[in-house]
Amino acid sequence: MKKYQAEFPKNFLWGGAIAANQAEGAYLTDGKGEDLSDIWQHGVQGGADRPTLLNAYYPNREAIDFYHRYKEDIVYFKEMGFNCFRTSINWSRIFPNGDDAEPNEAGLVFYDNLINELCENGMTPIITISHYETPMNLIEKYGSWRNRKLIDFYLRFCETIFKRYGDRVKYWMTFNEINNMRRMAPTTGGIFFEEGENKLKTMYQASHNMFVAASLAIKLGREIMPEAKIGCMMSESNVYPNSCKPEDIFETVQVRQSSLFYSDVMVRGTYPNYVYRIWDEFDAKPNIYQGDEEILKAYTADFIGFSYYRTTTHVAGDTFYGDTGGDAGVDNPYLETSPWGWQIDPEGFRYTFNELYDRYQVPLMCVENGLGMHDKVEKDGSIHDPYRSDYLIRHVAAMKEALRDGIEILGYTWWGPIDIVSVGTGEMEKRYGFVYVDRDNAGNGSLERRKKDSFATYKAIIADNAVHIEEMLKKWRKFKND
Repeated sequence: MKKYQAEFPKNFLWGGAIAANQAEGAYLTDGKGEDLSDIWQHGVQGGADRPTLLNAYYPNREAIDFYHRYKEDIVYFKEMGFNCFRTSINWSRIFPNGDDAEPNEAGLVFYDNLINELCENGMTPIITISHYETPMNLIEKYGSWRNRKLIDFYLRFCETIFKRYGDRVKYWMTFNEINNMRRMAPTTGGIFFEEGENKLKTMYQASHNMFVAASLAIKLGREIMPEAKIGCMMSESNVYPNSCKPEDIFETVQVRQSSLFYSDVMVRGTYPNYVYRIWDEFDAKPNIYQGDEEILKAYTADFIGFSYYRTTTHVAGDTFYGDTGGDAGVDNPYLETSPWGWQIDPEGFRYTFNELYDRYQVPLMCVENGLGMHDKVEKDGSIHDPYRSDYLIRHVAAMKEALRDGIEILGYTWWGPIDIVSVGTGEMEKRYGFVYVDRDNAGNGSLERRKKDSFATYKAIIADNAVHIEEMLKKWRKFKND
């Protein structure tokens, strides 16, 4: 790629992204096993049911029935002009228990058909290998990624899907938002902490096992699919110091390090120096087997896929937490805020591209960016969502500025192009899509699909490769002001 580009390259990837567990439904259909997503009634924030309740509604088990309706949905994506589409392969559809000796052929056939349909409609598949879908048997029987045995189970899964789909899939990512282990260990790694457990030590141990698994998956992938690109995937919604007070600034650096630690290992191939102090002070050093560090160094990620939704600010000494949208601290008074408390910051998007590329010098792909909002269906069936078009235009414009900053950007996939179940809250009515799905939070509705106004906005951006995004932005600002 040239050091300076004024426009997106002709082969730029435009599309959308979903997760299998938030869209497919078809719970236990065709031999599927139970996975982590099947035990949340109200998303991650509502907590998991272990065991699950007999008469409770678990929204991911039905979702939007993408399992049976994907052809219909791909028609919409093609009309928007997608040349790529990101989804995950649900581990429990292929290995229902996770530790099975042989894969489930019916599950393999489903993804064969889905990938073929994408390819036939001109879309490059982008596959996340593990997207919050750890088989429940691996959690209950082995303690999930605490246990090093999961490395072998994961590699068996990878080998199966690499051999089956590697002739059609060029882009892979090993674990979705792996750095969410630091704040959402149950979701990211299937880690439910036990009473009296050193949580930090367990988190680092599970993370280390996942790092080794990811590196060995890259090794395996290069042997089976030499032309493929295998990346890591990070949650990179960003954080600023709340003030120029030195304590705010340095503590914000430490908060950001706790997130970038994961890409430091997976892209640079070594543990960063700053983590050793943490391990020492909190007795949190993981058990690292002989040869592990050589594996991490030899097989690093080809690119960074990342999610970006918002920014926040940090005040030194404040308890810092996060959710599925990223870190959450003190609101920034200069930014707008969504009904779910997510602050909208397109300039932060450009900032994040620059931060990541300056640090790693590897290609970047934004594989999640979007806005969850309440949408209203009018009496004539139309859905007016100017807030979504506004968010989209401003973020694509910011991404184009990042491209002009000299950053190598492979693609952009909006989360999610069709309404799906929210992983954070389990809601359907927190809607991201350009395509509306008739389903409410209680599971009522026909599942009928219909376009929103923002459908045309994304279609127009893709049609001219965002050449006129600046003009769109000017017109949009005038429209808002009028």
